[in-house]
Amino acid sequence: MQLTDPKNKRHTITLKEDGVFHTHKGAIPHSDLIGQPEGSVVRSANGTQYLAFRHLLQDYTLSMPRGAAVIYPKDAAQIVGMADIFPGARVIEAGVGSGALTCFLLRAVGAEGKVTSYERRQEFADVAKKNVEKFFGGEMDSWRLVVGDLNDSIDEGDVDRIILDMLAPWECVESAAKALTPGGVICVYVATTTQMSKTVEALREHGSFTEPHAWETLVRDWHVEGLAVRPDHRMIGHTGFLVSARRMADGVTPPPRRRRPKGTTEEL
Repeated sequence: MQLTDPKNKRHTITLKEDGVFHTHKGAIPHSDLIGQPEGSVVRSANGTQYLAFRHLLQDYTLSMPRGAAVIYPKDAAQIVGMADIFPGARVIEAGVGSGALTCFLLRAVGAEGKVTSYERRQEFADVAKKNVEKFFGGEMDSWRLVVGDLNDSIDEGDVDRIILDMLAPWECVESAAKALTPGGVICVYVATTTQMSKTVEALREHGSFTEPHAWETLVRDWHVEGLAVRPDHRMIGHTGFLVSARRMADGVTPPPRRRRPKGTTEEL
């Protein structure tokens, strides 16, 4: 669950019968929280008030232990929405990191779907497994975690979506094309413009995908206090780029791209 103090600082804790939450503002026995409805207010020993809610997935993502960097909620939401992750979907994820995106994917596909996550590094896979199982309260029948390289370990076909979060996703374009069903979506998360460029060109050159779409999202909060309405001074800017494309039918060549005619510098 999550406790929020008057300065909007959030604390994620796991309730235990004899547990105590300690802060410099005083202790809060877990027994004061157990059995209370969400949205309750509890007081620490020195009288500081805390709002008590079950944490949202976005809050858990930001507070989870990390082995590798996590995909932040704003990008995870874009992946779920723009890659059209639907209930019952068969999804492959390569580069599980700390398991943040895995939680979003598992929620989106539901009990009837399936997520297979490939991770090269055992230590990252171990951290991700603990984070995912902690959030969902145990093992997930809809999730399979494979320690190994996607190109060497993939054993699935006719999957609906493939999500790549790795240093060199262009190396996995061929494997993704073989695994995706026609109409399926590949979505790639990268950190730099160089990675984005190489990924887009690899998808174009492969010939089995539609024209790639590349974008990023920027999030800016707003301060609203009566008539004092203004954007906050700080914002969540660049975290990563996303590239998506759709798998075409076998043997079909995508139409040639039509470029906008260039202007002329000749004098009239």
